[in-house]
Amino acid sequence: MKNLMDEANRCLLCKNARCQQKCPINTPIPEVMKLFKDGQIKEAGELLFSNNPLSAICAVVCPHENQCKGNCIRGIKVEPIEFYEIENFISHTFLESATFNKPEKMLDDRIAIVGSGPAGITIAFLLAIKGYKVTMFESKEKIGGVLRYGIPEFRLPKDILDKIQEKLLQLGVNIRPNTLIGPVITIDKLFSDGYKAIFLGTGVWNPRTLNIKGESLGNAHYAIDYLKSPSVYSLGKRVCVIGAGNVAMDAARTAKRNGAEDVFIMYRKEMQDMTATRIEINEAIEEGVRFEWFKTPLEITDDGVRYIETQKIAGEDRRVITLNLEGAEGSFECDSVIIAVSQSPRNNIVANNEGFETDRQGRLLTDETGETTREGVFASGDVVTGARTVVEAANYAKTVAESIDQYCNSYKSEDEVL
Repeated sequence: MKNLMDEANRCLLCKNARCQQKCPINTPIPEVMKLFKDGQIKEAGELLFSNNPLSAICAVVCPHENQCKGNCIRGIKVEPIEFYEIENFISHTFLESATFNKPEKMLDDRIAIVGSGPAGITIAFLLAIKGYKVTMFESKEKIGGVLRYGIPEFRLPKDILDKIQEKLLQLGVNIRPNTLIGPVITIDKLFSDGYKAIFLGTGVWNPRTLNIKGESLGNAHYAIDYLKSPSVYSLGKRVCVIGAGNVAMDAARTAKRNGAEDVFIMYRKEMQDMTATRIEINEAIEEGVRFEWFKTPLEITDDGVRYIETQKIAGEDRRVITLNLEGAEGSFECDSVIIAVSQSPRNNIVANNEGFETDRQGRLLTDETGETTREGVFASGDVVTGARTVVEAANYAKTVAESIDQYCNSYKSEDEVL
């Protein structure tokens, strides 16, 4: 507590706070900091939660160096304020101590939330607080989506998700685990059972492939599958991860923690081009993960990865492009290969229900309010935008929750006129 207060006392409480402006969900940082310094922890927690129901999670997993911390005015001359550490303390204290009660006046309308990832959880909270009868459908055993099954425990302790589930239940949200919406329980079935509106937040769980020979071999695995339950995999001593994002870093660090002696990340460019955050890259290096730069995989074999070397050259309009070096092929020996080159949506709902349009990547098309091409069905999160950060998903989910509320109220208005 003392160290956090020392950190808070360094805050200038800027009127036009750049940290707040660069936060995707516009966290009222100066106001929260003032409450914290005044000892009003409960009030600060309520403020954070009302702005972002996933504040306790975002405080841990957000790329802070690009947002609040990276834009702190203090950071120009000295160390920037680490607001997220204070946010973490406040939000966890709030969830531990607060009791959520059902609204005194419950509404008649039922809302179906399909998927319990960041977007689904956010919308479930916001609509349940308004008094809607919310049922959350989750295809897996526990809620959380990518938060539980895509982010390793060492980055995000899962007990926070259990605490969030407890609060949802206190609000009267019904949760149906191990329930896949689409082929058996259809969208038509949900509407016929009385749901006024449906939200789809099913995420992106289909791994993208490299489209090279050997991806079906027994020593090749996809990161999104591996991260769900790493303990069931036998990777061997030497592992190669192909990719450049945070998922690749997570897979590499997880492999290290699960017994692999040597873990390498293979990438066709260099460190400065990687999409992973700098802190993720640095932590991977600190844990002994090594890198193989300027190599593009050509084939996965029983013995590892056959690759071709690449180089960066100046292209048109001063753009830098990466080209394969003809004849510069080689083999990288390893026991297992983990492919981490993004994900795409599964088509359970689109394939089994009419009225949905998607883009070329299979992502659901929506209007600016989040409504899909089927009336009464809304969507947001990765299934609409592709893989994004948790805070971006939560921010857009707030807009969609408001749209669902307006949609339901518009029907009430029409009934009153009739």
